[in-house]
Amino acid sequence: MAVSELRTVAVVGTGLIGTSVALALAEQGVTTHLIDRDRSAARAAAARGAGTTETPRAPVDLAVLAVPPGSVAAVLEEQQKAGLARAYTDVASVKRPPQADMEARGCDLASFVGGHPMAGRERSGPLAGRADLFGGRPWVLTPGPATEQLALGRVLELVRRCGGVPVVLSPEEHDRAVALVSHLPHLLASLMAARLRDDEALAVRLAGQGLRDVTRIAAGDAALWTDILATNAPAVAELLADLAGDLEAVLRALRAMASTDPVTARSHPAAAELSALLARGNEGHARIPGKHGGTSVTYSSVRVLLRDRAGELARVLADASGTGANIEDIRLDHATDGNTGFVELLVTGESADALTAGLRRHGWPVHA
Repeated sequence: MAVSELRTVAVVGTGLIGTSVALALAEQGVTTHLIDRDRSAARAAAARGAGTTETPRAPVDLAVLAVPPGSVAAVLEEQQKAGLARAYTDVASVKRPPQADMEARGCDLASFVGGHPMAGRERSGPLAGRADLFGGRPWVLTPGPATEQLALGRVLELVRRCGGVPVVLSPEEHDRAVALVSHLPHLLASLMAARLRDDEALAVRLAGQGLRDVTRIAAGDAALWTDILATNAPAVAELLADLAGDLEAVLRALRAMASTDPVTARSHPAAAELSALLARGNEGHARIPGKHGGTSVTYSSVRVLLRDRAGELARVLADASGTGANIEDIRLDHATDGNTGFVELLVTGESADALTAGLRRHGWPVHA
């Protein structure tokens, strides 16, 4: 058998990521075995076509450990002793602490390659899995000095079959990076969403797309995220301390401006400090890669008022396609009256005018 060939895979853990991996492999004819202590989760994944819940009769080519970071080492030890696979990888979002635990347990690290696909959803569980979840997304691999070529080759083949883009990092580099781009954002989204829990219902009813964007990922599994944050606590704490310094600066600036009347507040020295902090945010946002990892592109928004009736969204999209505009993203914003809402179409700047004019010709109420 070729080093990178995958005919049989076992996925241990059938949550969002595990089920998505299994769906991607099963679509390509890979025999995929689903293993989960929660048998109902494994059966739900199997019912979606992600694989079989039958126990493999011989070691599989590769086992994917789709369990929380704090459980990776124990599950690896367990499955290696059971002879589940010839090679192993994981998909946990923290790398160094689990690896240290593997070393302490005496796990076979020659057959193991740490992995982390940088993809996810705000939903969890097997019903949220998607075969295309990893398409074009970075998939970090953290092979160690002891890693054998056979194991690395099979994990690279896994990434290829799932549509991911392999990125090799050390465990330490990975943990620092994901603390910034994943763990801290989730924590902040949750803290912001928590402000809504006990606030007046009127304020929540006024929520628009901005609040939805900021808090979307706060819907993630709280127990899983507690495990992630606890496992990567040093890196997240360091970043949070830096952020706390910026929040203190904002607070001082706002309190200084609040002590003056609204007219003079705009020319207060504290306003310049606040503006500088916001400008830093503009600069940071501009560094986020755009579509397929390319340069970030600024899109124009065309908002269309929709009535609450069947087929309304399909009709506006059909009319939009006739304008020749390249729609990059679609967002839905429900109105508080329950009878109307907005669909926001994001397009490149040169397409916005044509899209707006074309939709208005079809009688759509457009807010460009």
